Amino acid sequence: MNVSPVNTPLGIDRRRLLQLGGALAAATSLAACSGTGSAGTGGAGDKDKASITVWSWLEPAKALKAMVPEFRKKHPGIKVTVQDIGNPAIWDKITTGMAAGGEGLADVLHIGVDYLPGYAEKFPDGLADLGGLGATKYRGAFAPGLWRTVSPDGKRVNALPWEANSAGFWYRADLFEKAGVDAGALATWDDAIEAGKKIKAKTGIRLIGIDKPASQADAANFFQMLLQLQGTFYFNADGDITLDSPEAVRAMKIIKRMNDAGLVSDFSGGWNTMVRSLKKSTVAVHPSPTWFGGVIEREVPQQKGKWRVQLPPAVRPGGSRSATVNSTHLAVAGSSPHQAAAWSFVEYVLTRPASQAKIYRSAAIAPALMEAYDDAAFHQPSAYFGGQKRGEVFLKALKAPSPAFNYSADYARALKVVTDAQTKVLLKGADPADVLGDAADQLGKQTGRKIVR
Repeated sequence: MNVSPVNTPLGIDRRRLLQLGGALAAATSLAACSGTGSAGTGGAGDKDKASITVWSWLEPAKALKAMVPEFRKKHPGIKVTVQDIGNPAIWDKITTGMAAGGEGLADVLHIGVDYLPGYAEKFPDGLADLGGLGATKYRGAFAPGLWRTVSPDGKRVNALPWEANSAGFWYRADLFEKAGVDAGALATWDDAIEAGKKIKAKTGIRLIGIDKPASQADAANFFQMLLQLQGTFYFNADGDITLDSPEAVRAMKIIKRMNDAGLVSDFSGGWNTMVRSLKKSTVAVHPSPTWFGGVIEREVPQQKGKWRVQLPPAVRPGGSRSATVNSTHLAVAGSSPHQAAAWSFVEYVLTRPASQAKIYRSAAIAPALMEAYDDAAFHQPSAYFGGQKRGEVFLKALKAPSPAFNYSADYARALKVVTDAQTKVLLKGADPADVLGDAADQLGKQTGRKIVR
């Protein structure tokens, strides 16, 4: 069976994100016409007795199912059914339920950071306020920045963080050694470009891969990582457009320099192309989040000992090398009549270090709960990665200051104009500042949002 992004622990697959943007717009219209924009049937219910349903996908769903028996020992009156809806099917299913005023939604919803702001903005009552159920006491328990993601106004709590993935620099140590390049000395992406030239000259292998024609909606992942390393994004905290900010132009210029130097392999086709690249060793570096280590181990077990990981180089000298680039969350549906019982399950899974350590051991899902990292599971050397303690590499990143990135309800539209701009740079040699300026203008016209320049 072909492996795709939905098989990763995170499971955020942006290939359907553009469709989500349209689905949210259509759903909002439907809600307005039908008068079902809010979930009026929800309530706290009996906190000790209920039958609740949980929606998730693949590996996270398995991890949640494994938690049910021990949860029921503490809460024998609460029956829990975990359903693997699949990814991206879960987004269509949640959106449809939200548009119908919450009808048909599960009690607990597993939601990616790509989608959470859109649901919260388009359907204000679609998610229960967990603050009233006791969530606010965990305000300081999660990786920096993530609380602002789930509670943008500092009052209402739309979800609790589950998974936190940091930016990573996964590299073939054998290729670096053959080229005489010290990966640990790469302080900036300028250094990485010079290293890439040496690696290509010595081995014929390019530095990284990008989906140049943007055949998939996630083609801008690397560009997005470069933004996040600079503490910025497509929108600022107020929802204004920052697509042509100095940071964005700097990031796109790095990509252009890499491409002009012949260091970028074309990953058109997306995930399957990337997997083939792993097997054929066509690139030396994969700048990908925490979860990517599990993909490498699964797809190329024969390359055991050849891989290492470190935090990515900074974009500018002395700049940050840490960023929480994506995350997932558990929310309670506003339509649920069993919100108190659903919250009990969310709290049990996400706020107990023992629960998160167990999930990490079984599914390699990196938790947002910082206290979980006291467990020995996160400090064990990996034979596959040459004895490295991968958990400690990313723990360093999670401890670093990290802003909350505002995906907003218009992330899908932003992603489309960004990938179009990047394609012009990669395939036509366009000027980064020009194409990003045009992208910002286009997004402003589409959304009515202010452009910050």
